Amino acid sequence: MIEVRPSEQMRNLGVVQHGAPVLTDVARPFDLPAERGAAERAVEMLFASMERIAQVHPFAKGMGIAAPQIGIGRAAAVVQPAEDGAGAIVLLNPRITAASDEVDEQYEGCLSFFDVRGLVPRPLAITVETTALDGTTVTKVYERGLARLVHHEVDHLEGLLYLNRMRPGVEPIPVDEYRQTGRSWAYDS
Repeated sequence: MIEVRPSEQMRNLGVVQHGAPVLTDVARPFDLPAERGAAERAVEMLFASMERIAQVHPFAKGMGIAAPQIGIGRAAAVVQPAEDGAGAIVLLNPRITAASDEVDEQYEGCLSFFDVRGLVPRPLAITVETTALDGTTVTKVYERGLARLVHHEVDHLEGLLYLNRMRPGVEPIPVDEYRQTGRSWAYDS
């Protein structure tokens, strides 16, 4: 049996792969509520993609996907927290307005280059402003693993990959060398 590389598996599921220009372009914000229909369609497509991907790969740390990763250059992303029963987070026009000085460094993966994992420093808490479908601004604070997931997706909408966040001299490792698959990120209590 021929083994399919993780990145090839994601490509087959409709995830745009590293090197595609849409991944390094800044996503265009939605004019809400005027573009409500377009925003709703983008979010529906993100949920459908997430569902297809989750059938093939388990995500113990939660998962997220941004519109550019499915070829849509608009400012929409969805994050599914790892906690059972936790609802998905929809991010429309997200903007990080504050970040804690306290940072930790943990491994992340990305659906757009799923063959490697990278050690990425991120703030332990972020404040994010998003736009609701009715055009109002919503502000939320995310912490620890959820802050990491949300920050990763906001980066996608700003044309950044986690590779842009890694410390100089630190390189991603092949997924077969990564040994934390199936476990949540660890935080000191």
